[in-house]
Amino acid sequence: MLTNLSIKNYALIESLSVNFKDKLSIITGETGAGKSILLGALGLVLGKRADSTTLKNKEVKCVIEGQFSISNYSLEDFFQENDLDFEKETIIRREILPSGKSRAFINDTPTTLQVLNSLSEKLIDVHSQHQTMQLSDVSFQFQILDAIANNSEKIESYKRGLIVYKKLLKELKELIKSQKLAQEQFDYNLHLFEELSKANLKIEEQQAIEQKLDKLNNIEEIKLSLSEVQSVTFNDEIGINALLTSVVNNLQKIKGFSKEYGAFYERALSVKIEFEDIGSEIERANEEIDFDTSELENLNDRLQLIYNLQKKHSVSSISELIRIEEELSVKVDQVKNSSKQISEKEAEIKNVSDKIDHLAKIIFKERQKAIPVLTEKLENKLMYLGMENTRFQFNLVHLDQYFYNGKDELQLLISANKGVNFGELKKIASGGELSRIMLSVKSILSEYLKLPTIIFDEIDTGVSGDVSQKMAEIMKEMSNNMQVITITHLPQIAAKGKQHYKVYKEDIANNIVTKLTELTYTERIDEIAEMLGGKNISETAVEHAKQLLN
Repeated sequence: MLTNLSIKNYALIESLSVNFKDKLSIITGETGAGKSILLGALGLVLGKRADSTTLKNKEVKCVIEGQFSISNYSLEDFFQENDLDFEKETIIRREILPSGKSRAFINDTPTTLQVLNSLSEKLIDVHSQHQTMQLSDVSFQFQILDAIANNSEKIESYKRGLIVYKKLLKELKELIKSQKLAQEQFDYNLHLFEELSKANLKIEEQQAIEQKLDKLNNIEEIKLSLSEVQSVTFNDEIGINALLTSVVNNLQKIKGFSKEYGAFYERALSVKIEFEDIGSEIERANEEIDFDTSELENLNDRLQLIYNLQKKHSVSSISELIRIEEELSVKVDQVKNSSKQISEKEAEIKNVSDKIDHLAKIIFKERQKAIPVLTEKLENKLMYLGMENTRFQFNLVHLDQYFYNGKDELQLLISANKGVNFGELKKIASGGELSRIMLSVKSILSEYLKLPTIIFDEIDTGVSGDVSQKMAEIMKEMSNNMQVITITHLPQIAAKGKQHYKVYKEDIANNIVTKLTELTYTERIDEIAEMLGGKNISETAVEHAKQLLN
């Protein structure tokens, strides 16, 4: 329940703090005194958007705080899911800066308006005058019916299933679209893929072929050079090998005379052995050289194929061609396997649709059971409120179409008098009748929905006398299960409150400000007497006021 509302620098309010209590609280005040300002400030706490035009002093920020006692309403999971600190006495704060920017806090933790709205829906139901038109809104009618039917969890489960169903439908649509596009390009992609696949490309192949071709294209120069090296190396008289042999033999003769000569010998011998090995390798390489024109032709053809494929696909390496081949393989497989994928997706959709169809059918049956219960409760409430001939007719039809809350279409019709045909609510009921119907609906909902607080903003519009007395009785009865705050102009309703607050304007140093105060018993008598007879309070009005209070 709402335990405190604190407002600073908002509209005509400089600073205001009021403590609220349980049961039925009444707020009264002259037209224009600022009751709507209070509701506007409360609306900001509950997550409505704001701007700097609401600031009384444009140089200072506006701060509005609402304190709520929430220990009995099982909201711990909500706080945990939204990473908020749970407090039994939770404080919601809105700050509006002179720049127009606003900030929201729950127990001093910054939060978003979306989270704030979600929390406020679990804390307060604010009924303003224009909301009687909600009665003609099919969504609101379903909300009433589903509360009686206890469909909340089933509808949430249905909604989750519907999200999955729509997601799968979207995926199926994309699969079909992709298949169609891929089918159009299939023949061309298949040709490209088979061409690359047939080429059987290897990553290092191009470099190896280019090197081999470079060797074959210069075979004569290579053979000539190798033969010249062989001649210089192995000539019997002036060849390098003969000269090295002479060097080694001469050093061998003197190696025993000193360590230095011995080292010369060893080094020269090592060079001779290494050079003989090189010579042998050169000789072998020269003998193995063989010019094969068919190999040259094959290598040239292979390299030209690689160049052609690179040019065709606008790339410069075999690795890029292999990547393209892999991509084409996927595209080709997509078309080959798309029918299977589509069939699997359709089966998945069928499975989900069967489940939500089953849920929707249960929701429909529960609604059918709830209709006579709701009808009886509404008609009994309205009989008490002086609409004894009012009858309701709920037409519920189960369709094949998916809606956000099931597969049902609902039509609410009303007959306000005997012998009068049923018609649409907005065409049949007057303003006063709509107010009584809405109060009856809220009263019934309070039995099924565990909401801590409900605020009525002049729900008594268009009624008076005995009817207003009975409306007050209903609100008082509701307050046994929840906190009820009622803004009213009717003394009959004002007298029923456990506590009574007055909104008024005050001129302080030529500055008009809105104030709110809780009235004492004596002040309540005067306030109700003024509501009965005007500013000039008569003894009769005072006595009447006392009678109403007692």
